[in-house]
Amino acid sequence: MNGAVFKTVSETVRTGSGRFDSYTPPPKRMRIAEFGLRIRRVTERMNPEEMKARTRAFALRVIRLAESLPSTPTANVIRNQMLRCGTSVSANYRAACRAKSRPDFVSKMGTVEEEADESIYWMELLVDAEIVKRSRIADLLDEANQILSIVISSIRTAKGFRTNPHSEIRNQKSYA
Repeated sequence: MNGAVFKTVSETVRTGSGRFDSYTPPPKRMRIAEFGLRIRRVTERMNPEEMKARTRAFALRVIRLAESLPSTPTANVIRNQMLRCGTSVSANYRAACRAKSRPDFVSKMGTVEEEADESIYWMELLVDAEIVKRSRIADLLDEANQILSIVISSIRTAKGFRTNPHSEIRNQKSYA
């Protein structure tokens, strides 16, 4: 994984950064193709191995967040739920990569989508319950939303849906 720096919770506290880790997502790869005087950027597709690494890094970050939560009854319940779904994203993505057919892949990716969305829910609940400040988990929430978007896009592609630019419906999270 390029550009990733991981610190333990104690190292993060020692540095006073106030964040759970200092993971920086790898820079987006861009291919620049020159067409006359115009330059067009095209984002390369993420291959399954890169996505496996990204979801695994996400799971590790969720684990670090869970370990840093206070030991209160409310935090314990949220911690357990968040740990289950946050680590499940990576495990279920790996299972989807071993799908036997396109429908099997879509089904397994649907589970990944549900787990990623549930992870976001529990992190937002931590913020709403004032257990964690939003600024401390903003990067992790952003990563969860990016993973969710990638998964939804993969499902749409696997189902053969095409986005209609003239459609009145603008909810990209709805694909059924």
